Amino acid sequence: MNEIRFPILLVEDDPALSFIIRDNLEQNNYSVAVAEDGEKALKLFSSGNFALVLLDVMLPRIDGFTVARQIRKTDEQTPIIFLTARSMTEDKISGLSLGGDDYITKPFSMEELLLKIKIFLKRSNTGNTNHFKSELTIGKYHFNEEELMLKCPGYEKRLTLKEAELISLFATNLNTVLTRDEILVKVWGSNDYFLGRSLDVFISRLRKYFSHDPAIKIVNLHSIGFRFTVKQEE
Repeated sequence: MNEIRFPILLVEDDPALSFIIRDNLEQNNYSVAVAEDGEKALKLFSSGNFALVLLDVMLPRIDGFTVARQIRKTDEQTPIIFLTARSMTEDKISGLSLGGDDYITKPFSMEELLLKIKIFLKRSNTGNTNHFKSELTIGKYHFNEEELMLKCPGYEKRLTLKEAELISLFATNLNTVLTRDEILVKVWGSNDYFLGRSLDVFISRLRKYFSHDPAIKIVNLHSIGFRFTVKQEE
């Protein structure tokens, strides 16, 4: 039986780099669709069913940030890995804030890229979903990690993969102090400086999502980490 070929959308305008990435991905049994600009990327994404998107930031016609923003309007689930230049530090933070799941800086090794892809496909619904827990009740909310859905009466939110993993980590560690490094390593696999800055953006999002239940708090412990609390009704 042939191994499943996960479809990947590669958005990269450098022909040489695009060829190298595509060739390596196909050698590792991934199927690859290539877009040289943001406009083509959006057309391909809307007409395909991709397991993951590799997205360059600097693109002709429509930049990578705009492409990610448009994708996230209709799809909160498909992992997006940004390809960024090493000097563009703010790009990394901005990309994660827009709904990107991770980034890799140029120049990078193919081993590093393939490892990131493998990790995300294993975690996402397109790969092995055995790690997902059943639906959890958090205060007035119902949280389903497998479906990437957070609901409470009169409100529902489709989550990104990283948002769901972060909520799952908090929900299974209620009233427990989690350090910033611990959160980053468990959710992103690294305590990278830029991921650390983007963590604050993710925390702000979760506070907004949980704002319909005043009993739920995400407490910021300065220079230490966070504590997710749910006040019990008396």
